[in-house]
Formats: sequence, structure tokens, C-alpha cells
Amino acid sequence: MSGEGKLKVVINKPACCGYGVCADICPDVYKLDDNGIVYVEDEIVPAGLEDLAREGAEACPQSALKLVAA
Repeated sequence: MSGEGKLKVVINKPACCGYGVCADICPDVYKLDDNGIVYVEDEIVPAGLEDLAREGAEACPQSALKLVAA
């Protein structure tokens, strides 16, 4: 089944205050733009990075990130 086991990053950009904790924990998934706001180059978390991506999302002080099944 296509997409089985994959995670998708959902970003609430207005909630992001640019702490950058997510990018510190998982820089391969979470990036910061010139204003320090989080973005992702691909909303699907690469295989093998699920745990770090989850940790980065959970560490967000503003709860601006969540992971959902893709």
C-alpha cells in the first residue's frame, strides 16, 4: 500500500516563533527561513528519520508542528 508507515509534517506557521529547537534536533527535516520560521523541503519525512522528526515536533514550545500519517 502506497504511503504506508510514512509520516507527513504539518506546520502551523503563525504559531512558529522561531525558537529553532526542531531544526536543532532534526536539521534533515526542519529548516528555518530567513525570518527564523520553520519550513520543510518535503512534507514527507524521509525513511529512517521518523523518530528524530517526531522528537523535533514534540520539542516545539509553541506546538507549531505535528506529524500525521501520510
